[in-house]
This record gives sequence, C-alpha cells and structure tokens, in this order.
Amino acid sequence: MDSLASLVAPLHDAIYAVMTPVSDFIWSYILVYLLLGAGVLFTVLTRGMQFRLFGHMARVTFNSRGAGEGVSGFQAFATSLAARVGTGNLAGVAIALWIGGPGAIFWMWITALVGFATSFVESTLAQVYKKRHEDGVYRGGPAYYIERTLGWRWMSLLFAFFLLVAYGLAFNGAQANTIAQGMNQAFGMPNWVTGLILVGVVAVVIYGGLKSIARTAEKIVPIMAIAYLLVALVVLALNITAVPDMLALIVKSAFGYGPAVGGAAGYAIKTAMENGIKRGLFSNEAGMGSAPNAAAQANVKHPAAQGLVQSFGVFVDTLVICSCTAVVILLSGVYEKLMANSPGQDIVGIQLTQDAMADHFGGFGEVFIAVAILLFAFTSIIANFSFATVNIEYMFKRHAKGAVQALRLAVLAMVMIGSVSQLTFVWDFADLSMGLMATTNLIAILILAPIAMRVLKDYERQRREGVKEPRFDPKILKRPDQVDDDVWPSKDS
Repeated sequence: MDSLASLVAPLHDAIYAVMTPVSDFIWSYILVYLLLGAGVLFTVLTRGMQFRLFGHMARVTFNSRGAGEGVSGFQAFATSLAARVGTGNLAGVAIALWIGGPGAIFWMWITALVGFATSFVESTLAQVYKKRHEDGVYRGGPAYYIERTLGWRWMSLLFAFFLLVAYGLAFNGAQANTIAQGMNQAFGMPNWVTGLILVGVVAVVIYGGLKSIARTAEKIVPIMAIAYLLVALVVLALNITAVPDMLALIVKSAFGYGPAVGGAAGYAIKTAMENGIKRGLFSNEAGMGSAPNAAAQANVKHPAAQGLVQSFGVFVDTLVICSCTAVVILLSGVYEKLMANSPGQDIVGIQLTQDAMADHFGGFGEVFIAVAILLFAFTSIIANFSFATVNIEYMFKRHAKGAVQALRLAVLAMVMIGSVSQLTFVWDFADLSMGLMATTNLIAILILAPIAMRVLKDYERQRREGVKEPRFDPKILKRPDQVDDDVWPSKDS
C-alpha cells in the first residue's frame, strides 16, 4: 500500500498543480465579473424586469401548479429551487459573514437583484428550444439551445460533460456527507447507517423518473422554505429592538464602516464585496446553466412565463433563505463572541449557523438545523440527478436509456461513498467543472440574449392587449425553423 501511495502521490500533486490555479483564476477573475456584468446588462436590456414585473412574477409562480400532462411550471420551479437551496444556504452565508463581515450580506442582496434578469434569459431560452420526450416530460437547457441556435455541438457536449461531473456525481457526494455529519452530530447516528437510508430513499425517487422528482420537490421544497422562514421571523420578533442596528451594521459594513469590519476601509469594502457577490452568485446559480434544465421541463403556454417563474426562484433562494441565515447569525450572541475572541480563525460554516440557532432556541435549534440540512441536501441530490439526466441523454442520444441507468447507479454509489468519507479531490474537480460549465453557458446566453428579449416583448405586448395567458408563436423569432413544431406550433398551422 505504501508503494502504491508513493506512485499515486506525484500524480495527485501534478493534477492539483494544474487544477488549483486554473480553478482559482476562473472563479476569482472571470466568473464573478462575467456573472455580475451579464446580470447588469440583462437588467438594462429587460428594462429592469425584476422590478417592473415582480408582482406578476409572484402571481405566475403560485398560479402555475396545473400542467395537465407532464411537469407543471410550479414543479419545474420547485425542482430548480431544490438544487439552488442546499447546505450552502446554511453554511455558505455563515462563511461569507465570517470572512467578509456583515457588509457581505448587502452585496449578496445586490447580486441577487441583477441575477433575476440572468435567470430569466437562460430559462426562457431553455423553454423556446426544448424537445418533446417519450416519457411526457420535455428536455432542454444550455446543451440544447447552444446546438440549436449556434450549431456548436462541441460546445454543447462540453457543457453537458461539465454539468455531469459537478451535478451528477461530486455534489451529490458532498450533500450526502453533510447529511451524514448533521445526523451524527444531532442524533449520534453512524454515518454508514445514514448512507444506507439515503441510498434507499433516493433510489425510490430517481427510479420513478423526472416526474417523480418534480412531484417530490413540489411537496418538500415549499415546506422546508416556509419552515425556515418562520423560524427566522420568530428570531426577528424576539429581537425586534435589535433589528434597526443590525440593518445599519450591514449597510455600514458594506462601505467600510462599522466595528465588525477590521482593517483599512478600502480593504474592508473589497472583502465584503467579493464574499457577498460570490455567495450570492454561487447560491442562486443565475447564469450557471443548471436551472434551465428544470425550466425546460415545464408545460407552459409561453416561454417567458416560465422565465419569470425561474427568476422568482432567485428571490426565494437569496433574498429570503440566505437572508434568514444571516438574520439568525447576526441577531445571536455567537457571531460577536467569535469576532471578539477568535478573529481570523478558520471556521466550519455550518457550525456557526448551528451555534447561532442553539443560542436562540437551545436544543430545538440544533435539531431544527439537522432536519433542515437533511431536507435541503436531500432535495438537492434528487434535483441534481434530474439535471444530470437531461444532459447524459443529450450526450448519448441513441444509448440514452443505458446511460441513465448507469447514472442512477453512479449517483447511489456517490451518495453512499460521500456519507462515509471525504471526497476532497472529487469536490475540487467539481468546482473546476462548475466554473467551466458556467463560463460556457454565459458566453452562449450573451450571444443569444436578443432572442430572449424578443420573447419578453411578445409576452408583454399580449398582456397589454388584455390577454390573460399569452401564447407563444415561434413566428416572432428570426429563425422559427430552429424551434420544434410539435412543441410550439405556429398559430397559423
């Protein structure tokens, strides 16, 4: 074994020597600016759709439950939200607070506000260029709209591969590991027992197909989001007198003021901005290319309607759930004590959230966070499988059924392995894959944005004319021949 380790170690070091700087460069110098820049551009092009249409966006989301056959708009919304809302909403926000100070929360909010428009563009494109599938659930997403419009199948295959590595395999192991650790800390359950139970429950859902995933997400996601929101509202109510000071601290810290941010003002602003923007982008995934895979599955009458529904997911994920975590932490005594006694110390994000919840509610807080971790991570696993299924079918086409079967087994294996061991290398490679995936998608949607603008204008025109449920006619596009007739038939046909 020692001789094998000595042979593998140089290879391991060589891979990291290439992978780490490339991944750091993509995330630190390309993606943050590309994602934020695209969000600002799309906000301008849509004339601030997230502000003009917010009320309509919420109504469309909650009125999109009925779909007849297939997946409803609300089910597609719940599936994408299941992937967005993971343990990062509990742990990631805590880390952003610890490193960037309370000001990071302000920049997280700003990032989410421009992310609405990015999510609208990519999800609308996914709807326009989706394909009908034999199981009654549509398929679509970046891999599909890149090939259909640009004709770059090589780029579509790259995107599909990157997503498969990140969402199909590695992130499922990571989510399973977080569940196992949470169950062990809260209830003393051995990790391998948690792993076996998870494998059984996940298998039941994913072997039921994409409809089964959508139905499960539709039931669990609203419950977990509402429960988490209610707990945060209780924390707010119990600490109502401290809320003005908390909000003032967040805003002041964002611009380099306030006792919670150390160092020079310029450095403090930079640190708050970087961590808040990264947390917002990584949490709501607007522009990453993951949510469009769920958006395309919805059976709706106009692509823009589902684009608006998916935009509302950014609001729920970041402006609601991530903000809940921030409120719980900042209104507890835990954050101030840690800042006073252990500044600069490395922390485990989920530990800070758990300690803050326990500070508010005692033993109930610890149990609640454990259950929240379980639900958030479990729904992420099944949603990740849904995204991976869409892309592995795209990659293998004629052999799609066999490929999906292999994917199911691989996902279940990753859930079990992730429950009992740390998979640092796999997760680091997944971060690189996710960065490359997002870069690929962003390049595509920046090129294809005019199509989404045409679709939005058509939707708004019909609403101005008094049409309650606008219907899409592909003839408004410059290239209607790129759209499937059996998905979006022309009104004249």
